[in-house]
Amino acid sequence: MGISDPAIKAVNGLTARWAGAIRGGTVFSAAGVWPLLAFLADGAGGAARAELEEAVGLSAGEAASAARELLGAMGRMRGLDCALGLWTKRTLELREAWEAGLPAGAHGVLTGDAVGDQEALDAWAAKRTGGLVERMPVELREDTEMVLASALGMRTDWLRPFREVPLRPRSGPWGDRTLLGLHRESALLDRVGVADTRNGPVTELRVLGNTAIDVHLLLGEEDMTPGQVLGAGVDILAGRSPVVQGDRLPHGDAGPGLRVEKERRTRPRPPTLDVTTVSYGMAAHHDLLELHGLFGLTTAQDTDHGHFPGISGFPLAVGSAEQGVTAGFGPLGFRAAAVTSFGLAAAGGIPELRFVTTTVRARFDRPFGFLAVHRHSRLVLAAGWVTRPAPMPGFEEFADR
Repeated sequence: MGISDPAIKAVNGLTARWAGAIRGGTVFSAAGVWPLLAFLADGAGGAARAELEEAVGLSAGEAASAARELLGAMGRMRGLDCALGLWTKRTLELREAWEAGLPAGAHGVLTGDAVGDQEALDAWAAKRTGGLVERMPVELREDTEMVLASALGMRTDWLRPFREVPLRPRSGPWGDRTLLGLHRESALLDRVGVADTRNGPVTELRVLGNTAIDVHLLLGEEDMTPGQVLGAGVDILAGRSPVVQGDRLPHGDAGPGLRVEKERRTRPRPPTLDVTTVSYGMAAHHDLLELHGLFGLTTAQDTDHGHFPGISGFPLAVGSAEQGVTAGFGPLGFRAAAVTSFGLAAAGGIPELRFVTTTVRARFDRPFGFLAVHRHSRLVLAAGWVTRPAPMPGFEEFADR
């Protein structure tokens, strides 16, 4: 896809650091933030430039070209819509060299009509994300001179769909609730594995999509934090944490939520990966200035003087930095389902169980993490921590119990 290794490492590294700062269920996209930080670094000066370079993970001199390369490559990925937008007041003069580094056609105008400008920005956000994010997460103030924004919209259909089942965890935070579970079986045992990470074992399940955007489900030990589990997922992608795949796992409890069993059958059956997880939908809003140190924005938000001489001769500081993001995981499209059961008694004696097979059972029935990953480049497009799974229809009143 033409993305340089430094850019992928930088985005995935920011994903891991951001994951270390989250608390509770949320979803976020470092891939949406990083290009903006890179363009700001290119035009920054003084202490703000040094802080942004540290957050970006590249020198300011190479940051803008890496951001352009990343945006171009993401724009060519199947299942991913990607855009960058810039809006300025008519009176703000931009440095030609900096503006020339932005994607063509990205520059729009802020008219000064706060209501009209917000409507235009909201329409851009909705159009670029297919309606998933309906509002540009920015507050237009009288002193707002410029808005720089990115939009990502991703979609994928599972190569093997799940079927909906009621799921009632026996214990843990979701115990005694009836959830909208998802179940499927596969003969591909290597889709699951266990990594030995520095904070403990982590089970990884790769759910492959038809646009080369896959979702990696990550379950750690119960005492591991979201940051430790999601950070382990980034380490697995980078090859820093080796994974023992499902076809090489020992029998018994092989990892968090993972058990390998020998089963007797009446007829031959290949080894099977049996997966149970939950459907979920989530949305989040992030004020990036609350984590200004992580994003290299500590000095840049100081309004006493300007910090971006490479962008404009007019003194500029960061007044706001926000992200709105959504994610949903479920069976493909709309599904209508009915469950009908007949109880039949065995006739002709007890069947002889002559055949033995292996079943690898993976259950994600307590809080877990996920990474949405471009399969070929291993770029993390979005990440999150699931704490509020969808309830089974008819059990909604128990969803927050």
